[in-house]
Amino acid sequence: MSVNLQTPIDYLKGVGSSRADLLRKELGIHTFQDLINLFPNRYIDRTRYYKINELQQTNAEVQVIGKITGFKEVAQKRGKRLVATFQDNTGTMELVWFRGQKWIRESLKANKPYVAFGKCNVFGNKFSMAHPDLELVEAHEKNIRSAMQPVYPSTEKLSNRGISNRVLCKIMQQLFIDSGGKFAETLPENMRSELHLISKSSALFNVHFPKSSELLSKAQFRLKFEELFYIQLQLIIKNLVHKSKIKGLPFTKVGDYFNTFFSEQLPFDLTGAQKRVLKEIRADLGSNAQMNRLLQGDVGSGKTIVAFMSMLMALDNGFQACLMAPTEILSVQHFNGLQELCKPLNISISLLTGSSKTSERRKIHESLENGELQILIGTHALLEDKVKFKNLGLAIVDEQHRFGVAQRSKLWRKGPTSPPQSSQGASIPPHILVMTATPIPRTLAMSVYGDLDISIIDELPPGRKAIKTVHRFDKNRLNVFRFIRDEIDKGRQIYIVYPLIQESEKMDYKDLMDGYDSIARDFPMPKYQISIVHGQMKPADKEFEMQRFIKGETQIMVATTVIEVGVNVPNASVMIIESAERFGLSQLHQLRGRVGRGAEQSYCILMTGHKLSADSKTRMETMVRTNDGFEIAEVDLRLRGPGDIMGTQQSGVLNLKIADIIKDNDILKHARHQAKNLLKTDPKLALPENQVVLNTYKQLTRFKNIWNYIS
Repeated sequence: MSVNLQTPIDYLKGVGSSRADLLRKELGIHTFQDLINLFPNRYIDRTRYYKINELQQTNAEVQVIGKITGFKEVAQKRGKRLVATFQDNTGTMELVWFRGQKWIRESLKANKPYVAFGKCNVFGNKFSMAHPDLELVEAHEKNIRSAMQPVYPSTEKLSNRGISNRVLCKIMQQLFIDSGGKFAETLPENMRSELHLISKSSALFNVHFPKSSELLSKAQFRLKFEELFYIQLQLIIKNLVHKSKIKGLPFTKVGDYFNTFFSEQLPFDLTGAQKRVLKEIRADLGSNAQMNRLLQGDVGSGKTIVAFMSMLMALDNGFQACLMAPTEILSVQHFNGLQELCKPLNISISLLTGSSKTSERRKIHESLENGELQILIGTHALLEDKVKFKNLGLAIVDEQHRFGVAQRSKLWRKGPTSPPQSSQGASIPPHILVMTATPIPRTLAMSVYGDLDISIIDELPPGRKAIKTVHRFDKNRLNVFRFIRDEIDKGRQIYIVYPLIQESEKMDYKDLMDGYDSIARDFPMPKYQISIVHGQMKPADKEFEMQRFIKGETQIMVATTVIEVGVNVPNASVMIIESAERFGLSQLHQLRGRVGRGAEQSYCILMTGHKLSADSKTRMETMVRTNDGFEIAEVDLRLRGPGDIMGTQQSGVLNLKIADIIKDNDILKHARHQAKNLLKTDPKLALPENQVVLNTYKQLTRFKNIWNYIS
C-alpha cells in the first residue's frame, strides 16, 4: 500500500499537532515527503550488546541489556536527579535523569528486561548513563532492526521537548509501516541498470534502516545521484528553453573591423585559450539564439581583448556594443584601454558614468540614438531609461556578481526593436557576455551556472612572471619596510591594503589611518610620496589620489579594498596585505592580481598576527603555494561552503538534502553527463520510458509548463 507523501505530518501516527508544530519549526518538516528526506547525519553500530563488566571508559555510545532493580532521588545544587540501578548477570551500573523524573519513573517498569543505549561515563568508580534511550527487549526485537542505528539532525528545543533520536526513529519507522516501504520510482529503468543503482524504495529503506554498511553505501550513492541529476536537468532545460525561446540577433559575418584589428593592430599574439574562447563566442553570435555566456579568466589572463574582439564582430554586423563595469575607476580604465585600440580603426567610443557632465551626456544620448556612437563604456549609468541605443547588439558585463539580476535584465530591454510584423515590435535582446575574474570552482560552476554557457581562459599571456607570495608575521615588519625601500629605489610602486569589515567602518578607518601614520613616519616626505584611498572619500578625491598613483607621482598607495577590482598600474610590483587573516581566499587572490601586470618580478606579502586559526593558516599556505585561481577557488569552497561563495545568487538551486557538491564531485559529473544525454535523445521527455523523469521533474519544478518551447 502506498501513502500520499504530500500528507501533512500531523496525520502520521505518533506525531500529533504539538509534535508536528515542533517538527515544522525546528526541522522544516511539513509533509511525509519532508520526513522521508530527513537523512541521518551519521550511524552507530547497534549489532553489539555489552555486558556491564565489559564497559570501558571511552565515552562511546553502547547498548546494554539488563533490568532496573530500584530508583532513588539524589539532591543536588538545583533540584534533584533520578538514579536507577541497572543490573545484568555481570554487575550493576546507574541510569541517571536530570529532568522529567516524574514521567520517567511512572513509565518505567522494574525487573523487566530493557535495552539501555547511550554514552557511558564513570562516576565514583561506577559506570553511569545519563538520559539513556530505553526500550523493552520485547519491543526492541519486534522493531525494524538495522545494524547501523541512524542519528538524525536535531535541535536543543526538540531534545528538551522529548523528541529524542529514538522518537525520530520511531516516527520514521511508522512512515515505513504505513507505506509498506513502497515509494514511487523516480529514475528510468535503463539508467538504473546502466549505473547499477538500487531502487528508490530500497535506497530509502537502507538509508534509514541499513542492514549493512555495503547497503548503506549503495543507498547513499543512489539518492545523491538522483538529487544531483534533477538539479542538472533543471539547469540544462533552462539553458535549452533560453536558446529556443529567446531569439538572438544573427551576426552573419566577420568583417573589416575584426580582420584589420586581428592582422594589423593586435598588440600581442593571442594565447590558445583566448583563441578557443573567441571561437565559442563566434559560434554563439552566428546562431539564431541569444548568447548568454559566462567568461571566466584569472586576473591578467586577457579577458578584455576577447571582449573587444567580440565587440568588433557586433560592429561588423552593423550593431552597437556596450561594456558595463561595477565602479567608475574600472569603467574609466576600460575606456582608456579600449580607446587606444579604437583610434586606428576610426571607431567612435564614449564613456558614461555618474560624474559625466550634462553636456557630455546630451551628446552621448544623441549619438547613441542616431547610431554614430558605436561603443559605450560605463557604470550603472548605462541602465538609465534616457540611455537609448539605435541597435545594441552586444552587452558585456564585467565582474557580473556585483550586479543584481534586475539590473542585468534592464540591459536586455535596450536591444533593437524588431519589425512591426514580428512580435508586435518587441525588442530583441542583445547578446550577453558576462565576465568575471573571480574564479568559480568548476564544481560550483557546473551546479550553479549550468544554465549559462561557460568559457574559461586558463592560461596567462607569454612573458608574464608568476607573482611571488610570502607570509610574514608582524614582528618581521622592519624587514618588509627595508624590502619596500629597495623596490622604490628600483623605481617600483607599492600597494598597502587594509581590511574593510563592513560591520565596523569606524574601526577599519582607524586601522587605515594608524597604518598611514606609521608608513608616513617610515617613508617621510619629500623623498617619498603617499596616496591614500578609502570608501569614505568623495569620488572626485578618490579619483585624484588614484590618478597621482597611476601617473607615478606617488610611490605608495595606502588603501582599503576599494582597489580590489581592476586598477591597472603596470609599474606597481609589490602588494602588501595587512591583517591578511581577515580576508577570504578569493579576495586575497583578487588583491594579489593588482600587481604582476608589467614585465618586472612582482611580490605579494601577507602580513598577519601570530595567532592564526586553522582556516587562516590554510588560506595563507594556499596563497603562498599557488597562483592558480581555480585551485584557490576549490580550497575556498571547501573552507566556506557553497552558500557563502554564491551569496544569494542561486542559493535555492543548491538546497541539497543528501549530496555535497564538494565531496560528491564525481557523482555530480556523472549526473550532468546523464542529464545531457537524456535531453539529447529525448528533449521533451516524451518517450514512455522517460515518463517517470517527466513526472518527477514536474513535481520538483511545480508544474512549470516549459515543454512547448523546447524544439
